[in-house]
Amino acid sequence: MADESAKAPAHPSSRPVTPLVAAALLGLVILLWGVNWPVMKRVVGQMPPMLFVAARLALGTATLIPVAWVAGQLRLPARRDLPVLLSVGVLQMTGFMMLVTLALQHVPAGRAGILAYTTPLWVVPLALIFLKEKLSPLKVGGLLLGLAGVAVLFNPAAFDWSDPAVLTGNGMLMAGAALWAVNIIQVRGHRWVGTPLSLAPWQMGMATLLTGGFALATEDVAHIQWSGELVTLLVYNGPLATAFCFWAMVTVNRALPAITLSLSTLAVPVVGLVASALWLGEAMTFTNIAGLGFIAAGLVAVAAADVRR
Repeated sequence: MADESAKAPAHPSSRPVTPLVAAALLGLVILLWGVNWPVMKRVVGQMPPMLFVAARLALGTATLIPVAWVAGQLRLPARRDLPVLLSVGVLQMTGFMMLVTLALQHVPAGRAGILAYTTPLWVVPLALIFLKEKLSPLKVGGLLLGLAGVAVLFNPAAFDWSDPAVLTGNGMLMAGAALWAVNIIQVRGHRWVGTPLSLAPWQMGMATLLTGGFALATEDVAHIQWSGELVTLLVYNGPLATAFCFWAMVTVNRALPAITLSLSTLAVPVVGLVASALWLGEAMTFTNIAGLGFIAAGLVAVAAADVRR
């Protein structure tokens, strides 16, 4: 593997992808991550949550290394890329995934997906302050509609506020959303030397070591209930929901405005809610349908704002 010096210029392949390619990648991520909410709920019923996080990250790393090597991008990261290496590896891959997976022990998959994707609450003010992004009237309308949908779906009257486990689970999801928001701002503002693919094996490898060490110190491998279903779900999580989706999301993050990206991710809990209803039998109430309608209208408004721009 060739080393890159701190003064190495950005490689042509490190340029952001076109908005059209970014939109296609984002659509795939929304579908795969949305379906992954009921998948994760099934997995945490068969193995300890932190061992699951470590396993999916390890499988993701094992997928990314040969892919980066075949693409000629398996190299040591440049010093200038260390901030984004740490941001993605620690905040998103480690912090966000640990908090979300732990919360799934106490929160239904559909609700968990809603709270985990409240990132616009944090991204919008951060992007306005640090990235100097602008909010057009259409985008403001999309933001308000999307957050109204989240508020309707969240429905704080629908769970027991006196249950400490429920409060802890919901708090973990909100904290995870805040961590991801900081990561989105950092990735968008970073001046890249390498590419998302050249950095992804290092980011995911670091997250594997962090989560793996924590899991082995706090959980028992003997509690894993091995089955054909579990192996299949882990295979889905490793190469697809982890390796591909994290690489794709960082790639999209570089190409689209932070506010647009954060609002677009509201489509993930929409897919998750539908998938959880179909697979796990979670209720699809009138409240759920109304919330989905608000979010869909908000996404249309955001898309229209970007087309006009």
